[in-house]
Amino acid sequence: MRVPRLTYALLLANAVVFLIEVRAGVRFVEAYALWPLGPQFHLWQILTSAFLHGSLVHLAMNLFGLWMFGRDVERALGSARFVELYLVSAVTASVTQLLVTAALAQRVPTLGASGALFGVLAAYGWLFPRRVILMLFPPIALPAPLFVLAYAALELFSGVFGTQQGVAHFAHLGGLAGGFLLLWHWRARPR
Repeated sequence: MRVPRLTYALLLANAVVFLIEVRAGVRFVEAYALWPLGPQFHLWQILTSAFLHGSLVHLAMNLFGLWMFGRDVERALGSARFVELYLVSAVTASVTQLLVTAALAQRVPTLGASGALFGVLAAYGWLFPRRVILMLFPPIALPAPLFVLAYAALELFSGVFGTQQGVAHFAHLGGLAGGFLLLWHWRARPR
């Protein structure tokens, strides 16, 4: 069985960047978080924002999700395609967030690996349709594709109705869509 080295490297990279972020302070976050289009926006933020996190809990949740789903996805896709999936999902999440903040005239920066993680989650549901995921709240077992669809529906509901302020729900959906589109592209054009 292949060791998912890239998944572990991404886990480490996110943790190291968080330590740098804590030590460097607010100016580091201001430079590398994803700002809405305007004077504070820089092109590199589309990718750098995916390695920043707002708190230790935010980081831990993303690392847990990446550890839980990323290892199997990397083993199934191989490291080259896994990194492509991760980065494309991060970029599509950021672009989606830029479109949403422009449409809503928001001026708040965005950060976190959640968009990339949602692309990995999309791949998990696609690649492992017979696996079952046990949700904790409520304790229900769902097939992986149904879990992904239910999570996407919850994100859409939360984004439209604003049930969780400070969470980039549409960025999550953008990462999920980016992951699905890339998988669809690979399916149409196999290795």
